[in-house]
Amino acid sequence: MQLVKASRDALLKPLATVSGIVERRHTLPILANILLRKEGSRVSFVSTDIEVQITTHADFGVGDASESTTVAARKLLDILRALPDTGDVALSLANKKLSIQSGKSRFALQTLAADEFPTVAQPASWNATLTMQQKSFKHLLNMVHFAMAQQDIRYYLNGMLLVLDGANVRCVATDGHRLAYCAVGIDAETPRQEVIVPRKTVLELLRLLEDSEDPIEISVAANQICFRFGDVELISKLVEGKFPDYQRVIPQGYTKQFPIAREALQRSLQRAAILTTDKFKGVRMQMADHVLKISSSNAEQEEAQEELEIDYGFEPLDIGFNVSYLLDVLGNLKIETVQLSVGDANSSALITLPDNADFKYVVMPMRI
Repeated sequence: MQLVKASRDALLKPLATVSGIVERRHTLPILANILLRKEGSRVSFVSTDIEVQITTHADFGVGDASESTTVAARKLLDILRALPDTGDVALSLANKKLSIQSGKSRFALQTLAADEFPTVAQPASWNATLTMQQKSFKHLLNMVHFAMAQQDIRYYLNGMLLVLDGANVRCVATDGHRLAYCAVGIDAETPRQEVIVPRKTVLELLRLLEDSEDPIEISVAANQICFRFGDVELISKLVEGKFPDYQRVIPQGYTKQFPIAREALQRSLQRAAILTTDKFKGVRMQMADHVLKISSSNAEQEEAQEELEIDYGFEPLDIGFNVSYLLDVLGNLKIETVQLSVGDANSSALITLPDNADFKYVVMPMRI
């Protein structure tokens, strides 16, 4: 039975959308597959890793019949990518095998029954739903995602705090050594919700969202969140746990504040980072008399020194930082000037944008 007939690129688009979360190794073999559902001309593609589920649709089904099956996501994707971009590709199902035919190329893949595919059960109702522009939400994710922890035993740090609060949407991420905060306003009033979105979901959204004014609908329930945009629906479990009180972490009332050219600082830190090691990423920053000195050294007694002119007229300060934490934020900001606020050598530094309270980045000092 023929399921689908379409150009190679038309087939690749929905497959590439859903296959990002498919793991190569799974305890359940069917999780390496994607679910193909055909209802007349409408075809849906579904993938899941139990925690996250992505669904997308296309209108290139053949005939009026309904049929569904599951097939290995990576193999199907690799075959389609390898086929020439000429002529149509036909997918047919017979004898528990999916055949792929294009021109004189033909492949047959094993399938598993669709009713064994573990789709995520959705809640009966959502606690809150809001709609905003895709580019606004992608901006929020871009500004904080790099501060999320990776495989931390404090599982609630392996994700991003999403706060819906009236006409504001806030995102916060921290790994315990640095914290990124970003907020945007929306044209709606939303009941207050605080949820932790898993790291994998955040990275998948960054891959799929576009810098467009097209809408994204976000729905929140007690233990699930759903994102709908374009032809895509992404459902994810939420991380249970208590996120740190980010408002207590963000320093208040620092008097030593000065602007600094983002790109010049970034380049100086990149050069100083060359002589750091994987085990020790520390750089020393000394501020005095309108000069910032950046230095680093390693076990081989090699040294790097950089100097920048800055608008700093306060008492001298000698402080150390993990250079990676500074480079992460400077690489993500697309602005000429950032504002640096510092306390003493044992206090966190605060990076903000001039005349803009919507973004804050806190980084803890380290001993050099």
